[in-house]
Amino acid sequence: MSAITEAPSDAPTLRYRPSQRILHWIMAIVIISALGIGLYCSYLEPGSALRRGLLDVHKSLGMTALVLIVIRLPLRLSLGEPAYRQPLGTLNHYAAWGVHILLYGLMILMPLAGYTTSAASGRDLPWFGLFEWPNLLPFDKPLARAAAEIHEYGAYCLYAIVSLHILAALWHHFFQKDEVLRRML
Repeated sequence: MSAITEAPSDAPTLRYRPSQRILHWIMAIVIISALGIGLYCSYLEPGSALRRGLLDVHKSLGMTALVLIVIRLPLRLSLGEPAYRQPLGTLNHYAAWGVHILLYGLMILMPLAGYTTSAASGRDLPWFGLFEWPNLLPFDKPLARAAAEIHEYGAYCLYAIVSLHILAALWHHFFQKDEVLRRML
């Protein structure tokens, strides 16, 4: 079976399906880029051309992540996860489950909070200069401020959870020498 072909649903596999792995790594690049740009923008002069331009890229990445999670979540729910040769212990299992629930929740919350911040403020909603997302919200400064606060604190949570996710995968790979990371490679 080629590496690109999906395995039949009844075939046992020890790795995530190619579609799941591709979406995982694309989303990792998109989310880490959005986090880095967002953090950098927080140090730039409000209203500067550089900050506006980078925030347009940040918004574009955020909306890309939202579209991808709409694809990824049903795929994950329908395909599940591959079996382990040797199952993780109970603590590792529940820790991984909890982190993944938080990651999926934040992957939905963050773009929605960012969209709400921009839309309720009457700001542009660009996608890489190709088009504008429709603004579905009325101008509402209190809503925009609340969404911005959720977006800011959500970013802190996302920094922590993504860091924990990466560190756990590396710990499993280099110290536990188990298959956790290899299942997604």
